[in-house]
This record gives sequence, structure tokens and C-alpha cells, in this order.
Amino acid sequence: MRGRLTSIELCAGAGGQALGIEQAGFSHQACVEVDDWCRKTLNLNRSEWNVLEGPQSDLTRFDARPFAGVDLVAGGVPCPPFSKAGKQLGAADERDLFPDALRVVDEVRPKAVMLENVRGFLDAVFHDYRQKLKSQLKAMGYTFAEWHLYNASDFGVSQLRPRVVIVAVHDNYSENFEWPKGGNMHPPTVGERLHDLMAAKGWHGADEWADQADEIAPTIVGGSKKHGGPDLGPTRAKRAWEALGVNGKTIADEAPDADFVGMPRLTVRMVARLQGFPDEWQFAGRKTAAYRQVGNAFPPPVAQAVARNLRKAITARRLYAVA
Repeated sequence: MRGRLTSIELCAGAGGQALGIEQAGFSHQACVEVDDWCRKTLNLNRSEWNVLEGPQSDLTRFDARPFAGVDLVAGGVPCPPFSKAGKQLGAADERDLFPDALRVVDEVRPKAVMLENVRGFLDAVFHDYRQKLKSQLKAMGYTFAEWHLYNASDFGVSQLRPRVVIVAVHDNYSENFEWPKGGNMHPPTVGERLHDLMAAKGWHGADEWADQADEIAPTIVGGSKKHGGPDLGPTRAKRAWEALGVNGKTIADEAPDADFVGMPRLTVRMVARLQGFPDEWQFAGRKTAAYRQVGNAFPPPVAQAVARNLRKAITARRLYAVA
């Protein structure tokens, strides 16, 4: 894509948001990620990305001043401070990295900011937190500082996956930004999306299974280092998977054998496809480490849609200035 803009990615994880932003026409100047397995995944797939190591890989210690002037600061700051699965402590949670993300914005002063988080961020209990965040961004020159709740399924991803996207656009570019609409897509069902992977080893029941798995997936849950292993979430989620003909208690190493009988499990690759990752995207580590990376990712198609509109806003202003 001509005229690539520049970006840095905070809390990059396994690269879901970073990949979507790249697809929208941005070139990553730095990726900040403290988890070793995630950094290995980023390097495995994009050796040209500047994946920071050592102290700089920790957002709380990251000095962003050398990257001043990049066009976009993006990232997915940790969700536990706002998640209903946690205690929703917000600013009182030691894992709240919004202050560090704002520090980076202040050091870089990009044309736009894009941060994602869980739906719980919009709960009434965080009203004051959101208003403070907006005030801090406006003080830096980002009059447009808003948030939008999206379902990944609105952008062709085969699961609901509600996520909040926070966007701030500098005053010089804000008049040209519009939230992507979404909602016009009808994503494939789980059966349609995964049929070929389930049948990869010749499983005789693949066709029947695909017919039963006739809805999109429930939200995939990745767990954390302290809680959750390679399974598809809590009891309620497992029941939803069971209705689709999927055993959600564990993750499989490979597709069912030809004579397999029973309810199949998903592999990491299958889950990655349900998250919107392309099949060529690889994940470092064994099953548990790989699944956590996939399960906690931001679907690339959603990131691409928002970043594409940010690119349009920035480049439209540039063209206007030249004219």
C-alpha cells in the first residue's frame, strides 16, 4: 500500500491488533510486549517489526520519546481492571496500564490513538474513569476522544466477541474521522468456518458436525497465567460450545482421526481462525501458551476496520493541506 503511515503498538500480545493495523496501511516502528511467548510469536511472523526486548518491553518502563511523531499509538491495555471476570477495581488495580499508555501518547503526540478493552469498561462504575481519560486526552489536543462498542461478528469474525475501541484523533485530523459501520456482514457459522480443519485427517463425521455447528461461536476466553488453562472458558461457555457439538473442556493437539466418535475438540489453529487470524499466522509455545495468546487477542478484522478509517482521516488532512 502506498504512503504507509507509522505506528507503535503497546501491549501487542500475539499481534491481532497489530496485524489488523498493518493491513490498514500502517508500518510498526515498535511493538511493546512484556510476555516472552508473545514476543516470540511477533518475531516468528514479522521479523521486520521492531519487537522491543529487555526493560523496554515493559510498558511501565518504555521510553517512547525516540518515537515522537509517529502517526498512530495503538494497543490493548490489560482488561482485568475492567472485566466482570475480575473485581473491576479500575484505577485501583495494579494492572491498570491506561496511565502508562497516556504517558506514551504525551511523549509521542501522534495524530491518532487507538486502544481496545473489554465491554466492562463501559459499565457505570467507570463513568468517572472514562471522563478523566477523555479530559487528559483533550488536554493534549485530542478533542475527539470517544469509545465505541463493537461485536467482532459485525466484521465477518465467526464469534460475537464484544470489545470497546477507544479512539482519540488530534484536532488537526478529527473532522475527517468516522467510526466504521460494520453490521452488514453475515459471518460463516462455526461449522462453515472450521469444516476443512475438522476434516483434515479424514474424519467421517465432519459433514454432520458442520451441519450441527450452525451458529457463530460464543466469545472465546483466553485465561491468564494465574487462572485458566487451554479450555474454552467457564461452565456457561462450555455449555454453549456443547450446543455447537464442541467439547470445550480442553484444546486438542490435532484434528479428529477418520474413525473418531464423539464430540470433537478445537485445536489452537481452529480457535485462531475463529478469532480472525489468517492460517499462516503462527503461535510460539506449546498448547497452553499458544492458546492463551489466541484467546486474549483482538480480532484483526476489527482492528483493520477502525485503523483504515483513522488512516483515511489522517491522509485526507494531508491531501487537503497540499491542495
